[in-house]
Amino acid sequence: MIDQLLAPFEFEFFRNGLAVATLAGALCGLVGVYVVLKGMSYIGHGLSHAIFGGFAASALLGVNVLLGAGVWGAASALMISGVTRRRVIGADAAIGVITTASFALGIALFAVFGGAGGSFDAALFGSVLGVGSADVWAVAAVWVFALAVVVLRYRALLFTTFDPEVAGVSGVATARVDALLMLVLAASILASMRVLGVTLIAAILVIPATVARMLTSSFAHMLVGATAIGAVCGFVGMNLSYHLDVQSGPTIVLVGATVFAGVFVATRQRGPAGG
Repeated sequence: MIDQLLAPFEFEFFRNGLAVATLAGALCGLVGVYVVLKGMSYIGHGLSHAIFGGFAASALLGVNVLLGAGVWGAASALMISGVTRRRVIGADAAIGVITTASFALGIALFAVFGGAGGSFDAALFGSVLGVGSADVWAVAAVWVFALAVVVLRYRALLFTTFDPEVAGVSGVATARVDALLMLVLAASILASMRVLGVTLIAAILVIPATVARMLTSSFAHMLVGATAIGAVCGFVGMNLSYHLDVQSGPTIVLVGATVFAGVFVATRQRGPAGG
Protein backbone atom coordinates (compact mmCIF):
# COMPACT_ATOMS: atom_id res chain seq x y z
CA MET A 1 0.00 0.00 0.00
CA ILE A 2 2.73 2.43 1.02
CA ASP A 3 4.78 1.39 -2.01
CA GLN A 4 1.86 2.27 -4.29
CA LEU A 5 1.48 5.68 -2.67
CA LEU A 6 5.19 6.41 -3.03
CA ALA A 7 5.52 4.99 -6.55
CA PRO A 8 4.79 8.27 -8.43
CA PHE A 9 7.61 10.02 -6.57
CA GLU A 10 10.05 8.04 -8.71
CA PHE A 11 9.12 10.21 -11.70
CA GLU A 12 10.62 13.67 -12.06
CA PHE A 13 7.56 15.08 -13.83
CA PHE A 14 5.39 14.07 -10.85
CA ARG A 15 7.75 15.59 -8.30
CA ASN A 16 7.79 18.82 -10.29
CA GLY A 17 4.02 18.74 -10.68
CA LEU A 18 3.52 18.09 -6.98
CA ALA A 19 5.77 21.01 -6.06
CA VAL A 20 3.96 23.33 -8.47
CA ALA A 21 0.52 22.16 -7.32
CA THR A 22 1.38 22.66 -3.64
CA LEU A 23 2.95 26.08 -4.23
CA ALA A 24 0.14 27.15 -6.56
CA GLY A 25 -2.47 26.05 -4.03
CA ALA A 26 -0.76 28.05 -1.29
CA LEU A 27 -0.36 31.04 -3.60
CA CYS A 28 -3.99 31.03 -4.73
CA GLY A 29 -5.13 30.56 -1.14
CA LEU A 30 -3.17 33.62 -0.02
CA VAL A 31 -4.30 35.88 -2.86
CA GLY A 32 -7.80 34.42 -2.69
CA VAL A 33 -8.38 36.01 0.72
CA TYR A 34 -8.40 39.44 -0.91
CA VAL A 35 -10.42 38.15 -3.85
CA VAL A 36 -13.15 36.84 -1.53
CA LEU A 37 -13.22 39.72 0.96
CA LYS A 38 -13.29 42.36 -1.79
CA GLY A 39 -16.02 40.55 -3.70
CA MET A 40 -13.66 39.99 -6.66
CA SER A 41 -14.56 36.36 -7.35
CA TYR A 42 -15.95 37.27 -10.76
CA ILE A 43 -12.80 39.25 -11.59
CA GLY A 44 -10.60 36.29 -10.70
CA HIS A 45 -12.68 34.04 -12.92
CA GLY A 46 -12.67 36.53 -15.78
CA LEU A 47 -8.98 37.35 -15.57
CA SER A 48 -8.04 33.67 -15.79
CA HIS A 49 -10.00 33.48 -19.04
CA ALA A 50 -8.44 36.69 -20.34
CA ILE A 51 -4.93 35.31 -19.79
CA PHE A 52 -5.84 32.32 -21.95
CA GLY A 53 -5.92 34.66 -24.95
CA GLY A 54 -2.32 35.67 -24.26
CA PHE A 55 -1.32 32.04 -23.78
CA ALA A 56 -2.79 31.07 -27.15
CA ALA A 57 -1.30 34.01 -29.02
CA SER A 58 2.15 33.43 -27.50
CA ALA A 59 2.14 29.70 -28.22
CA LEU A 60 1.12 30.16 -31.84
CA LEU A 61 3.50 33.06 -32.53
CA GLY A 62 6.47 31.22 -31.03
CA VAL A 63 6.88 33.75 -28.22
CA ASN A 64 7.78 32.57 -24.72
CA VAL A 65 4.44 31.60 -23.22
CA LEU A 66 5.15 32.95 -19.73
CA LEU A 67 6.40 36.25 -21.14
CA GLY A 68 3.60 36.70 -23.67
CA ALA A 69 0.78 35.59 -21.41
CA GLY A 70 2.33 37.58 -18.57
CA VAL A 71 2.29 40.82 -20.54
CA TRP A 72 -1.24 40.06 -21.74
CA GLY A 73 -2.36 39.24 -18.20
CA ALA A 74 -0.82 42.39 -16.73
CA ALA A 75 -2.49 44.53 -19.39
CA SER A 76 -5.84 42.81 -18.79
CA ALA A 77 -5.48 43.20 -15.02
CA LEU A 78 -4.76 46.93 -15.26
CA MET A 79 -7.62 47.37 -17.73
CA ILE A 80 -10.01 45.54 -15.39
CA SER A 81 -8.75 47.57 -12.43
CA GLY A 82 -9.44 50.76 -14.35
CA VAL A 83 -12.87 49.59 -15.44
CA THR A 84 -13.95 48.67 -11.92
CA ARG A 85 -13.13 52.19 -10.74
CA ARG A 86 -15.24 53.85 -13.42
CA ARG A 87 -18.99 53.75 -13.01
CA VAL A 88 -19.98 54.69 -16.56
CA ILE A 89 -21.30 51.16 -17.05
CA GLY A 90 -21.66 48.23 -14.71
CA ALA A 91 -18.27 46.82 -13.73
CA ASP A 92 -19.48 43.25 -14.13
CA ALA A 93 -20.67 43.93 -17.68
CA ALA A 94 -17.44 45.67 -18.69
CA ILE A 95 -15.29 42.93 -17.15
CA GLY A 96 -17.41 40.32 -18.92
CA VAL A 97 -16.77 41.96 -22.29
CA ILE A 98 -12.99 42.24 -21.76
CA THR A 99 -12.40 38.77 -20.41
CA THR A 100 -14.74 36.74 -22.59
CA ALA A 101 -13.46 38.48 -25.71
CA SER A 102 -9.90 37.55 -24.79
CA PHE A 103 -10.92 33.97 -24.04
CA ALA A 104 -12.79 33.72 -27.34
CA LEU A 105 -9.75 35.08 -29.16
CA GLY A 106 -7.61 32.33 -27.66
CA ILE A 107 -10.02 29.61 -28.79
CA ALA A 108 -10.28 31.16 -32.26
CA LEU A 109 -6.50 31.30 -32.63
CA PHE A 110 -6.18 27.62 -31.74
CA ALA A 111 -8.95 26.74 -34.20
CA VAL A 112 -7.64 28.82 -37.13
CA PHE A 113 -3.95 27.99 -36.78
CA GLY A 114 -4.36 24.37 -35.73
CA GLY A 115 -3.23 24.48 -32.12
CA ALA A 116 -2.32 21.10 -30.69
CA GLY A 117 -5.17 19.43 -28.83
CA GLY A 118 -2.97 18.44 -25.92
CA SER A 119 -1.75 21.99 -25.36
CA PHE A 120 -5.31 23.27 -25.62
CA ASP A 121 -6.65 20.80 -23.05
CA ALA A 122 -3.70 21.38 -20.72
CA ALA A 123 -4.25 25.13 -20.80
CA LEU A 124 -7.95 24.71 -20.06
CA PHE A 125 -7.90 21.95 -17.46
CA GLY A 126 -4.30 21.61 -16.29
CA SER A 127 -1.74 18.86 -16.78
CA VAL A 128 1.42 17.72 -15.00
CA LEU A 129 3.00 16.25 -18.13
CA GLY A 130 4.55 19.51 -19.27
CA VAL A 131 5.67 20.70 -15.85
CA GLY A 132 9.43 21.12 -15.52
CA SER A 133 11.87 22.53 -13.00
CA ALA A 134 11.52 25.96 -14.62
CA ASP A 135 7.81 25.94 -13.75
CA VAL A 136 8.63 25.14 -10.13
CA TRP A 137 10.99 28.10 -9.92
CA ALA A 138 8.49 30.36 -11.68
CA VAL A 139 5.71 29.55 -9.21
CA ALA A 140 8.14 29.88 -6.30
CA ALA A 141 9.18 33.33 -7.57
CA VAL A 142 5.57 34.48 -7.86
CA TRP A 143 4.87 33.09 -4.39
CA VAL A 144 7.76 35.13 -2.93
CA PHE A 145 6.53 38.21 -4.82
CA ALA A 146 2.96 37.80 -3.53
CA LEU A 147 4.14 37.21 0.03
CA ALA A 148 6.38 40.28 -0.13
CA VAL A 149 3.46 42.42 -1.32
CA VAL A 150 1.22 41.11 1.47
CA VAL A 151 3.86 41.70 4.16
CA LEU A 152 5.14 45.07 2.95
CA ARG A 153 1.71 46.49 2.07
CA TYR A 154 -0.24 44.70 4.78
CA ARG A 155 -1.92 47.74 6.35
CA ALA A 156 -2.75 49.40 3.04
CA LEU A 157 -4.23 46.17 1.66
CA LEU A 158 -6.18 45.57 4.87
CA PHE A 159 -7.57 49.11 4.92
CA THR A 160 -8.45 49.06 1.21
CA THR A 161 -10.06 45.64 1.47
CA PHE A 162 -12.47 46.47 4.28
CA ASP A 163 -13.15 50.18 3.82
CA PRO A 164 -11.79 51.60 0.54
CA GLU A 165 -13.68 54.89 0.82
CA VAL A 166 -12.27 55.73 4.25
CA ALA A 167 -8.86 54.48 3.12
CA GLY A 168 -8.90 56.95 0.25
CA VAL A 169 -9.88 59.83 2.54
CA SER A 170 -7.12 58.81 4.95
CA GLY A 171 -4.46 59.19 2.29
CA VAL A 172 -4.10 55.61 1.08
CA ALA A 173 -3.52 55.47 -2.69
CA THR A 174 -6.35 53.01 -3.22
CA ALA A 175 -6.01 53.06 -7.02
CA ARG A 176 -2.37 51.99 -6.79
CA VAL A 177 -3.13 49.38 -4.14
CA ASP A 178 -5.94 47.92 -6.28
CA ALA A 179 -3.70 47.88 -9.36
CA LEU A 180 -0.93 46.16 -7.39
CA LEU A 181 -3.39 43.55 -6.14
CA MET A 182 -4.62 42.94 -9.69
CA LEU A 183 -1.04 42.43 -10.89
CA VAL A 184 -0.42 39.92 -8.09
CA LEU A 185 -3.65 38.17 -9.03
CA ALA A 186 -2.65 38.03 -12.71
CA ALA A 187 0.81 36.68 -11.84
CA SER A 188 -0.75 34.05 -9.56
CA ILE A 189 -3.14 32.90 -12.27
CA LEU A 190 -0.38 32.74 -14.84
CA ALA A 191 1.89 30.73 -12.55
CA SER A 192 -0.89 28.29 -11.63
CA MET A 193 -2.28 27.80 -15.12
CA ARG A 194 0.00 24.89 -16.03
CA VAL A 195 -1.38 22.65 -13.27
CA LEU A 196 -4.88 24.01 -12.64
CA GLY A 197 -5.99 25.20 -16.06
CA VAL A 198 -7.68 28.54 -16.73
CA THR A 199 -11.21 27.21 -16.29
CA LEU A 200 -10.57 26.02 -12.73
CA ILE A 201 -8.19 28.57 -11.23
CA ALA A 202 -11.08 30.73 -10.02
CA ALA A 203 -12.30 27.84 -7.88
CA ILE A 204 -9.01 27.36 -6.06
CA LEU A 205 -8.80 31.13 -5.56
CA VAL A 206 -12.16 31.14 -3.81
CA ILE A 207 -12.46 27.78 -1.99
CA PRO A 208 -9.50 27.95 0.47
CA ALA A 209 -10.29 31.56 1.42
CA THR A 210 -13.97 30.74 1.90
CA VAL A 211 -13.15 27.75 4.09
CA ALA A 212 -10.75 29.85 6.14
CA ARG A 213 -13.43 32.52 6.54
CA MET A 214 -15.80 29.91 7.97
CA LEU A 215 -13.17 28.88 10.50
CA THR A 216 -11.95 32.28 11.71
CA SER A 217 -12.91 35.95 11.82
CA SER A 218 -9.29 37.11 12.18
CA PHE A 219 -7.84 38.55 8.99
CA ALA A 220 -4.29 37.42 9.80
CA HIS A 221 -5.46 33.92 10.69
CA MET A 222 -7.50 33.83 7.51
CA LEU A 223 -4.40 34.57 5.43
CA VAL A 224 -2.45 31.77 7.11
CA GLY A 225 -5.37 29.34 7.06
CA ALA A 226 -6.25 29.90 3.40
CA THR A 227 -2.60 29.47 2.41
CA ALA A 228 -2.35 26.18 4.32
CA ILE A 229 -5.67 24.88 2.98
CA GLY A 230 -4.68 25.73 -0.58
CA ALA A 231 -1.34 23.95 -0.18
CA VAL A 232 -3.02 20.82 1.23
CA CYS A 233 -5.59 20.80 -1.60
CA GLY A 234 -2.79 21.04 -4.16
CA PHE A 235 -0.72 18.29 -2.53
CA VAL A 236 -3.58 15.84 -1.98
CA GLY A 237 -5.21 16.64 -5.31
CA MET A 238 -2.03 16.01 -7.27
CA ASN A 239 -1.51 12.63 -5.62
CA LEU A 240 -5.11 11.61 -6.28
CA SER A 241 -4.79 12.86 -9.84
CA TYR A 242 -1.99 10.40 -10.51
CA HIS A 243 -3.64 7.39 -8.88
CA LEU A 244 -7.09 8.05 -10.40
CA ASP A 245 -5.67 9.02 -13.80
CA VAL A 246 -7.70 12.25 -13.84
CA GLN A 247 -6.46 15.67 -14.90
CA SER A 248 -4.80 17.61 -12.10
CA GLY A 249 -7.00 20.73 -12.21
CA PRO A 250 -10.38 19.03 -11.66
CA THR A 251 -8.95 16.74 -8.98
CA ILE A 252 -7.46 19.60 -6.95
CA VAL A 253 -10.70 21.57 -7.17
CA LEU A 254 -12.76 18.53 -6.11
CA VAL A 255 -10.51 18.04 -3.09
CA GLY A 256 -11.09 21.69 -2.20
CA ALA A 257 -14.84 21.31 -2.69
CA THR A 258 -14.81 18.27 -0.38
CA VAL A 259 -12.98 20.25 2.30
CA PHE A 260 -15.48 23.08 1.88
CA ALA A 261 -18.43 20.70 2.26
CA GLY A 262 -16.94 19.12 5.39
CA VAL A 263 -16.24 22.46 7.06
CA PHE A 264 -19.65 23.81 6.04
CA VAL A 265 -21.43 20.87 7.65
CA ALA A 266 -19.25 21.07 10.76
CA THR A 267 -19.83 24.81 11.26
CA ARG A 268 -23.45 25.17 10.13
CA GLN A 269 -24.78 24.96 13.69
CA ARG A 270 -22.69 27.78 15.11
CA GLY A 271 -22.75 30.06 12.07
CA PRO A 272 -19.79 32.08 10.69
CA ALA A 273 -16.62 32.22 12.76
CA GLY A 274 -16.66 34.97 15.28
CA GLY A 275 -20.35 35.55 14.60
